[in-house]
Formats: sequence, C-alpha cells, structure tokens
Amino acid sequence: MNIEIQTTAKSRLPEVDFDNLRFGHVFSDHMLVADYADGEWKSCKIVPFAPLTFSPAMATLHYGQSIFEGLKAYKSEQGEILVFRPYDNYKRMLRSAERMCMPPIPEEIFMEGLRELLKLDKDWIPQREGYSLYIRPFMFATDEFIGVRPSNTYKFIIFTCPVSKYYIEPVKVKIETHYTRAVAGGTGYAKAAGNYAASLYPARLAQQQGYHQLIWTDGKTHEYIEEAGTMNIMFRKDNRIITAPLSDSILAGITRDSVLTLAREWGYEVEERPVPVKEIIGYLEEGSLSAAFGVGTAATIAHIVTIGYEGKDYQLPPLEGRVFANRVLKTLDDIKYGRVEDTHGWIWKPEA
Repeated sequence: MNIEIQTTAKSRLPEVDFDNLRFGHVFSDHMLVADYADGEWKSCKIVPFAPLTFSPAMATLHYGQSIFEGLKAYKSEQGEILVFRPYDNYKRMLRSAERMCMPPIPEEIFMEGLRELLKLDKDWIPQREGYSLYIRPFMFATDEFIGVRPSNTYKFIIFTCPVSKYYIEPVKVKIETHYTRAVAGGTGYAKAAGNYAASLYPARLAQQQGYHQLIWTDGKTHEYIEEAGTMNIMFRKDNRIITAPLSDSILAGITRDSVLTLAREWGYEVEERPVPVKEIIGYLEEGSLSAAFGVGTAATIAHIVTIGYEGKDYQLPPLEGRVFANRVLKTLDDIKYGRVEDTHGWIWKPEA
C-alpha cells in the first residue's frame, strides 16, 4: 500500500538518556496516522511525532470510544529488528473495535504501517538487555458531535517509545473484594480505554496502603480471581499452573497464551478454570503455593511477593526458588532477543 512518509527535520534521539529511561515517558521521532471517514480508511501516512489538534466536541472526550494495543520490538545482537506476536495484537484489536462499535482496521494499514514505522525509527530500538521499543497502536472517535451514538469518523495512530523494565522490583498486590474492573456482558475482554479509567481509583487506594497493584475478582460475587492490575495472573501449585479461564470480563493476554503454551510443552498441568479466592488463600496459609505472578506485555513476568487479603498480608517463597516463572521469563526473553530459535512462529521481522 502507498504510505506517505514525512520525516522529521531533526531527530530527538541524541537527547535520550538511556541509563535513566522511564517507561512510557520518551517517544520516538515518528508516528503512523490513518483516518476513517465516509465508510473507508484513507490518508495513511507517517509524520513526525507531534501533538494533535481536535475539537472540544470530539466524541471520544464525551463518550469514550477509544481502544488500544501494546506490543514490543527488540533488537538482536546482530542488529535485527524482532517484533513479538504482532498479528495477535492486530486480531485482538479487531475484537476490541467490534465491541466498541468501531470500524475494523485493515491488516495492511496495521502491519505495513508498523513495518515502515519501525524501519524508519529502528535506531530508537535499544540494543541492550532488558530494553525494548514499546509500540502503542490506538484508535479513537473523532466526530464533532454531542449525542450518544457511534462516531462516523475515527483516527488510527501508532507511536513508539523506548523503554526499560516496567517493574524494577517484585510486586505487592491486594485482592480487591469491593470495586469491580469488569462484569459479564461488559467490555472487559476489549482493550478499551474506559476499562483502565475505571480501575484507577481502587488502584490508588491500594497504593496508599503500600501495594503496587490489585488482584481483581469477579464483579458479581468477588469470590473468584480474574486479573492482576494490568496483567493476567497465574499461580503455581506443585506441577500445576492455575489461571482463570478467558471470558468477556478478562482480557485475552498474548503473553498469557505464550506462557501457557510453554507450560504445556514442558509437562506442567495447566488448569484454566474458575479460581476461588478461598482456594488461593488456603494455599498461602498452609505455605504450599510455589509462586504467583502477573503476565503481560509490559513486564512479561511480574513476580508477586506479597498478597493482601482482608487486612492480612501473605508472603510468597523467595524469587530464586520460582523455577517455572524464572524459566519462562528467560525463555521468552531469549526468543524475543533472537538468542534461540523461534519454533512457534512468534517473531515477526519487519526488515525481512
């Protein structure tokens, strides 16, 4: 497809301090922009990263039609660009768009636009361990109209930012039994902006109590574990990897699928089933839970060291003893950085 490219007059890359890189605060030189109007996608171009201009009546500001994705590009020791499972992010974005009454994004805009953007800004991909280029595709409604209905116009953008680790330390989480992230029949399975807005207040309350994140429970009874903050959550008990089943209130994590795939290949018993809070608390009380960890694009594996529930904190085993979580983290990193063969077809090479 024809993508117009307007390059920046001066790169901001020399200004970046990669030794003090805060996640999500530094943005690369360019972004992909495409517009939807009159029933079709048009005007696909790459332009210098810059602020947007919009009307105060823009539909997204009032009615929240906004979705996004998150994925990463890595650079191998040989300098090759490697992107982890972008087609899966594309497919999930289509599901989010359908749920939010938004038009599907053509694959050629998503994938070919991403290809050209990464080739143009490849020097922004850090070539160092623990670093990557975070990729943020997103779409939002642009109608200038006050009224509750789906917008007729939309804007799709991809921008990128070099990042280091999301969590610099193991996390403490609290099981949330009052506030709700998502409910059956809602938008929990879509990567919609409003889902995250709804989580901010209870997350802040937990942070004021000394926790990093929440473990969300089902919205109806608060008796079953669903997700952990911005990640899916898993538990290891003996030879079992336990996690909640996918539903319309749980995001279908791509890292989640990758971890479960490796677990099955390595001979672990994978249990995707409703996970009662009382079951996990029982394991914690008897000291039989080997590990609890979040899985997601930002952190890959986020080790959980403390779980709070009903005013009591439960400590988990030391990190060095978490054989499965440590192994899966290393394996995924080795695949992403091109240190081992990708036998699953997870890596996409935009320069190939």
